Amino acid sequence: MLVVAIVLLGNLSGRAAENQDRAVLDLFEAKIRPVLIARCYECHSQEGDEIHGGLLLDTRAAIRAGGDSGPAVVPGKPDESLLLSALRHDDFEMPPDAKLDDAVIADFTRWIEAGAHDPRDDDGATPIAQSIDIEAGRQHWSYQLPREHKPPHVSDSEWSQNAIDRFVLHRLEQQGWAPAGSATPNVLIRRLYYDLIGLPPTPEQIDEFVSDPTQQNYEAIVDRLLDSPRFGERWARHWLDVARYGESNTLRGTVFGEAWRYRDWAIDAFNEDLPFDQFIQQQIAGDLLEAETSEQRRKQLTATTLLALGNTNFENQDKEQLRMDVVDEQLETVGGAFLAQTITCARCHDHKFDPIPTADYYALAGIFRNTRTLVDANVSRWIEVSLPAPPEVENKIQLHQEQVAAKRAEIAAIREELMPSTATRQTKTSGPVRAESLAGIVVDNTDAFVVGAWKESQFAKPYVGASYIHDEAMDRGEKSISYEVPVPKDGEYEVRISYTVGSNRASNVPVAVTSAGGKEAQVVVDQRKAPGIDGLFHAIGRFPFKANEAAQIVISNQGADGHVIADAVQLVPLDESQSPRPAKVAKQPEKQQEKQQENQQQTAALKTKLKQLEEELKRLQGDAPRREQVMSVQERGEIENSPIHIRGNVHNLGSVAPRGFLQVATYGEPPQFNDQQSGRRELAEWIASDRNPLTARVAVNRFWHWLFGAGLVRTTDNFGSVGELPSHPELLDYLAVQFQKENWSVKTTIKRMVCSRTYQMSSQAKKPQVVAQQVVAEADPENRLLWRANRRRHDAESLRDTILSVSGRLSLEMYGPTYRKGMGNDYDYRYDGLRRSVYVPAFRNSMPEIFEVFDFANPSMVVGTRTTSTVAPQALFMMNNRFVVEESDEAAKRLLKETSDATDEQRLVLAYRRTLGRTPTPREQEISLKFLTDHDADQQQQAWSSLFQAMFASIDFRYLD
Repeated sequence: MLVVAIVLLGNLSGRAAENQDRAVLDLFEAKIRPVLIARCYECHSQEGDEIHGGLLLDTRAAIRAGGDSGPAVVPGKPDESLLLSALRHDDFEMPPDAKLDDAVIADFTRWIEAGAHDPRDDDGATPIAQSIDIEAGRQHWSYQLPREHKPPHVSDSEWSQNAIDRFVLHRLEQQGWAPAGSATPNVLIRRLYYDLIGLPPTPEQIDEFVSDPTQQNYEAIVDRLLDSPRFGERWARHWLDVARYGESNTLRGTVFGEAWRYRDWAIDAFNEDLPFDQFIQQQIAGDLLEAETSEQRRKQLTATTLLALGNTNFENQDKEQLRMDVVDEQLETVGGAFLAQTITCARCHDHKFDPIPTADYYALAGIFRNTRTLVDANVSRWIEVSLPAPPEVENKIQLHQEQVAAKRAEIAAIREELMPSTATRQTKTSGPVRAESLAGIVVDNTDAFVVGAWKESQFAKPYVGASYIHDEAMDRGEKSISYEVPVPKDGEYEVRISYTVGSNRASNVPVAVTSAGGKEAQVVVDQRKAPGIDGLFHAIGRFPFKANEAAQIVISNQGADGHVIADAVQLVPLDESQSPRPAKVAKQPEKQQEKQQENQQQTAALKTKLKQLEEELKRLQGDAPRREQVMSVQERGEIENSPIHIRGNVHNLGSVAPRGFLQVATYGEPPQFNDQQSGRRELAEWIASDRNPLTARVAVNRFWHWLFGAGLVRTTDNFGSVGELPSHPELLDYLAVQFQKENWSVKTTIKRMVCSRTYQMSSQAKKPQVVAQQVVAEADPENRLLWRANRRRHDAESLRDTILSVSGRLSLEMYGPTYRKGMGNDYDYRYDGLRRSVYVPAFRNSMPEIFEVFDFANPSMVVGTRTTSTVAPQALFMMNNRFVVEESDEAAKRLLKETSDATDEQRLVLAYRRTLGRTPTPREQEISLKFLTDHDADQQQQAWSSLFQAMFASIDFRYLD
């Protein structure tokens, strides 16, 4: 047993090291090499006209050797690496023109700390030719379409339970090997529960299977677990690793207040067994897909949150660079999550390892450049859009809007009696105009979302409401104001903006209008010209709007050549039947009745009524039902292709790359692009197609990894030439083809895997086979041929959820945010809730300690394979952490309360079964009972608490056989 344990631990630590190496290599290609090329090579490469400071940075040997001042990079020692000092502008200043963003410097720090892995040859040569041969590239296994392989013939036909087993056994028989025996019922049922729902079986659930360990009963339990809502929670958490799910950004710790909706969407998607091709399409282009119901529309919009979750540097003042960085991050996510391709390595040059030319990168980048992800400002911000409300809420919203419109109409009618006509008033008044007196739907600047420092003013007239604001002609591109205007009914509306005219105004004020379907239009307004409607409003166009999608109008000072004024926005329905304001009846003045019309008593009554109506309107607006918001993206108004950026420099543009897909993975005619849309819909169709050689393979390989502990391709996020070859290529193809044939059903594929004899094997050889299996273990120490099950360390979530389950305090409440509304940032946040770990806020600056210690996925990267480390802090956490200590106390209280009439022997058995899923061994029982008898009666709860903590700290608790 000791030998087996050593082999297992060696395999685990070796695999962890390989995972870490691959992660750092990906970091170099995605984050380090592009910066070196774009910002450093001009002065520090063999291509440059002059080498500054004797420093070359274009080869591995040169960057380590350094220049005249010493080593540029010392692996593992950032404080001794002069390159990092220069990037920080400490002793040297590189680049000399401007310091790089803190996020870039953080990437270099992380890279050096992890060993500064650098795949470049010392002579600067690249592993493949600069001119990529696409047809030659298709010879790589992953770029060939999956073929339908028949399960092979095997000698031991009785061992196999399904096709998976025949593929596995065939490979073993070719080596002359035999598979390990079956796992015991006790071990198998525990493995199944954790893999499918992430929670331990209760003693009663274990007994249910142990008493009837037949395949029929096993499959019935599988079906029950797949139907459990806990299944979606477990498997959504797997996917959130891949989606780099985080609920805040790193630099400011700004909280993404609506990100949790994406997590809930993923839970529902797995529970409902959403076909995986639709799962893909909704995340990439859900906002562009047709929806039959408002609920379907909600889900599709929420799915697109995937594109907005990146750890973006919102403070970047180079907005074109920021735009391209967001595009690059989206490509990294989509390419890694669905295709297992490192597409972003081709941003600055042709891919060094895979057949992905730079032109392919910008063909894909053009799709996402047509997608609006941020609202640009000094500190930019992600986009939130309104979700369709359920019918009952939508009815309330519409009723409320009608009530507000009716109330405003009443107010306007009374004001007509009290004041001259609107046209005369607006052109001649020296005071403000009340929004309630205006036609259509009006949103004043005081009700809009303002970014940057604007100045309030009442100097020039007329204006709407109490005042207007202006940008002081300062901080170009850093100030904006966003109006969200609810519309009562579908239809076409004229959009107007109000401003005060002046000679110092900007003649080129940019205004963006987002209309029905997220379509964005850009308009330029000359505020030096008087508004054409009553001297107050300027019409910027007619646009279609939908009642369940609030109109959005954004005024900014980007590139403005004078003062930018922002006052009110007005939407006037072109269909007069929609107008909330009744038609006015012109009054014929009668001189003889002028004094009677000015009757003071009538005027006073009207003023009293007006005040009453205004108070009612204010209360009504305060009680307004609101549509929920979700992080999403929108289409840009102008659809265009992207130019290639020379060396990745956004300010050094080359030829235009038409929108398209990876050539090497395209078979047949690809989808044709719609000139009126970004191309995300076509991209989603291409990725989710049966003719894409990568997608189905990547998906089933991820499922296999999450069930077996290692994928058939162990580099789950890289199917390129530097990734590993599949251990069972025919099996991988078989699973991929079946996945597509069975309507991309995740649950069907998972059931096939867990019902195989391969899944149900023991992780250890049984005694009669020890000698033979030792030979196998020496020949295949990493278990690549699947001759046994992999012993696996529980992930952080399973450890936490199991501890709470044993203590009896685990809450199974589902969905919704789990932190207080309105949090500004995530710094020093501490979650003390008792819900499942999938609901713990994924704050990038404040991860729970148990997550950090037990290798939680980096929420800023696509992570298909978590690192599995074995380090001292893990044991120390179980010994000293407040959470573990408190839950041990709660577990002891629960046990003593529920077993008041039981003996210590009976309690001990129950405690072991709840915690470890088995009964104590004779030696464990002897030691535990002696420990209990050494404590007085009043110390029993503390004694039991210590026993639970000892079990939590044990290897058996942390590992799954």
